[in-house]
Amino acid sequence: MPTVSPRLLEEVVNTNTFLRTAYRVLVRDPEVRTLWEMSNVMAVKRLKYNDHGPVHAIIAAGAAVYLYKLLREAGVESSLVRDKVVSDPELAWIVPLYGALLHDIGNAIHRDLHEKLGSILAKPIIDRALAKIISDYETRIRLRQEIMHSIHCTAYDAECLTIEAGCVAVGDGLDMAEGRARVPYRLGGLSIHHISALSIRKVEIQKGDEVPIKILVHMTERAGIFQVDEVLMPKLKTTPLKDLVEIYAIVDGETLKTYTPYKQSSPKQVS
Repeated sequence: MPTVSPRLLEEVVNTNTFLRTAYRVLVRDPEVRTLWEMSNVMAVKRLKYNDHGPVHAIIAAGAAVYLYKLLREAGVESSLVRDKVVSDPELAWIVPLYGALLHDIGNAIHRDLHEKLGSILAKPIIDRALAKIISDYETRIRLRQEIMHSIHCTAYDAECLTIEAGCVAVGDGLDMAEGRARVPYRLGGLSIHHISALSIRKVEIQKGDEVPIKILVHMTERAGIFQVDEVLMPKLKTTPLKDLVEIYAIVDGETLKTYTPYKQSSPKQVS
């Protein structure tokens, strides 16, 4: 069962020649590497928040691309193909990949409005990368706008309009194991953000029972529910994935709370 981790992205892209090439082109761009570094200078060193640099980008991208893989295998139509943005379904994969890898680069300017700043900051980077892997100019422009949309829509107040961008938003929220909470918390402090973040042991993604995707959030303490309620669910609800994902919050092997398109259970009382 795939676990959300830095290894997941490599496992997925290595099964697809186009994705593998696209990934290598982007991560070798010196501006991308420097913006990841500066995102952590701003977020971690100066604001004392948790990681928003290259490790988070790779974890989020692995989750986003794997979510997209499960959706496509379940027969969910690409929004880009449906709306005639591209005719080749393979090209749509570039949106969850590049969107997730670049979604936090706006932190290199400031945490405030970083999703909106990042979508604009990404434009020349996306142009350079796509020019190396796609020959048709108009196709590159259309894909660029979809990638920028996916970055913009990682903000909680933005409505996500495509399946591909939805995978970016949800993939971002899934990087929360072992203290990697996506609600930024002040490092060194003790708060519900800190306690709940440390409660998440691992996050797994698999094919769903009633819907295409099942997400299992394994935690050591009931406090981890806060991460699911305050990080993952708000992101999911802004995307077209909201009717395609079921989530299980699990403490020591026991399901504490479930979230599905059909119902949401209350947490069980834990003594």
